Amino acid sequence: MKSKILEKLGIDPAFLLLFLLALIIILFILYASVVLRYDRLKSSYNSFMRGKDGKNLEESVLSKFSEIDALAKMTRQNRQDIKNIYRKLEKNFQKFGIVKYDAFNEMGGKLSFAVAMLDENNSGWVLNAMHSREGCYTYIKEIIKGESYVELSEEEAEALDKAVFSEAYAMEMKNIKEK
Repeated sequence: MKSKILEKLGIDPAFLLLFLLALIIILFILYASVVLRYDRLKSSYNSFMRGKDGKNLEESVLSKFSEIDALAKMTRQNRQDIKNIYRKLEKNFQKFGIVKYDAFNEMGGKLSFAVAMLDENNSGWVLNAMHSREGCYTYIKEIIKGESYVELSEEEAEALDKAVFSEAYAMEMKNIKEK
C-alpha cells in the first residue's frame, strides 16, 4: 500500500515505522520512570501520614512550632545569662601571684610574703605582710590595669608580675615538672 503523501514528501514508510517504534519505546521508559517515582512518593507520604489524619497532622506541626519557639526563647535567655556571667566574672579575682621572702636579715624561714590578686583587666591589689621579731606589718597597694601608682618593693613587683603573667608562669612550671 503506497501513500501519495509520503511519496510527495519523499519519506520511506519503513523509516516512519521505525521512528514510531523508537518513540513508543522511549515513551514506555518515561512512563515506567514516572510510575516508579510516584510509588516512592506514595510510600513516603503513607509513612509520613501513618496513623494521622489531617487534624492530627496539624496538631503535630503546631506542637513542633511551639517547641521551636520555646527553644529559641531559651537560647536567647541563655545567651543573655552567659553575657551577665561573663560581666560578673570579669570583676572577680582570677590571677594570683605570691612571693615568700625574708623581710629582715635576723629572721629566717621566709615568713614574709607579698600576694597580688588581679581581675581580668589586671586590676586589684598587692598585699605585703612583713614578719619581724616585734610583729607583723601589712601593707596593701592598689593595682589598676597592671600598674601601681605607689612604688612597689622588689617582692611586690615580682608577685604582680607572677599574677599578670600567671598563664606563662603556669606553663613554665608545667615544663619544669615534666623534666
